[in-house]
Amino acid sequence: MPHDLPLRAWVELDREALAHNVAVLRRLLPPHCTLMPAVKANAYGHGAVPVARELNRLGLQAFCVATAQEGAELRAGGVQGEILVLGYTHPQQARLLHQNHLTQTVVDHSYGMALEAQNVPLEVHLKLDTGMHRLGEGSDRVDTLVPLFACRNLKVTGAFTHLCAAGTASPEDRAFTLSQGRAFCTALARLEAQGCPIPKRHLLSSYGLLHYPELGGDYARVGIALYGVLSSPADLTRCPVTLRPVLSLKAQVAQVRTLEAGEQAGYDLQFTAQRPTKLAVLTIGYGDGLPRSLSCGVGAALVGGRKAPIAGRVCMDQTLVDVTDCPPVAPGDTAVLIGTSRGLEITACDLAKETGTIANEILSRLGARLERKWR
Repeated sequence: MPHDLPLRAWVELDREALAHNVAVLRRLLPPHCTLMPAVKANAYGHGAVPVARELNRLGLQAFCVATAQEGAELRAGGVQGEILVLGYTHPQQARLLHQNHLTQTVVDHSYGMALEAQNVPLEVHLKLDTGMHRLGEGSDRVDTLVPLFACRNLKVTGAFTHLCAAGTASPEDRAFTLSQGRAFCTALARLEAQGCPIPKRHLLSSYGLLHYPELGGDYARVGIALYGVLSSPADLTRCPVTLRPVLSLKAQVAQVRTLEAGEQAGYDLQFTAQRPTKLAVLTIGYGDGLPRSLSCGVGAALVGGRKAPIAGRVCMDQTLVDVTDCPPVAPGDTAVLIGTSRGLEITACDLAKETGTIANEILSRLGARLERKWR
């Protein structure tokens, strides 16, 4: 699409905010640790290729993704550096990993041997389960991983675990998180004592870096914090640094219509005008990732620097908002669903609170038909 044409609905990215967040998070890093941005789920809805390329420009050379396909898309987009696949990849996709120079997570001994059997050279990181009980070999069973170091096709270049209670520094969460750190260190020491070197080790994610940087490691797998957001408003108040949101979500006004008092609008006639009312039709809907649960006044858009409540149900491709109390609105005007307008702001955390979820989900569900552009 030519870049000079008006867009239907789009994600707008702030380069300066991203650079600010990188600088702030770098200052929190423990010694000898570097950032490994999580650009999975299309960089939490921001656009994996443009974000990773910008991070390359800022000097970052390590990334993590959820799937081999995500890693391949980064390589096709010219992204340089190490790319670690955090999730499961079917062993029969080993060639895809090799061709795109991706580092694959080994979730346990049997999976590692299945990769070895593909007869394709691969670099791998070992995943250790220290308490989350998701992917990974139990940290008390690391002896089962020793044979992987003798494999002809696998080269173990790192090991990691995932902190599952690092979101706060409460006494209970702190005790559990520190116990995960100890279990991880003990497991790695056991491997090294058997002649199994671990060149890179990592356990910090966004919340780990914010609350437990003393746990150290070679990488910090920052995700949501990199994008200037945390999962909930309460988390932001506890955050030790000031982060800047990178993403805004915007759409056009397609039409403005007037309803008389008593007239209804939208699917199932869920909106009833209580007075002469102006409704604007926005070119965005739940097909673009705007949650349908924002319907019927739960959510709003910013139009002309005023809040315009959502009128009736959010549709798949369009959304009605009540602009009666807004300055004059016309087709082609811009509505802000996430972001700022004349001093007012709607954040991803606001949408998360209104819909009973976390900001990570709101952002990562933003749809593929939204064009991503730097401002």
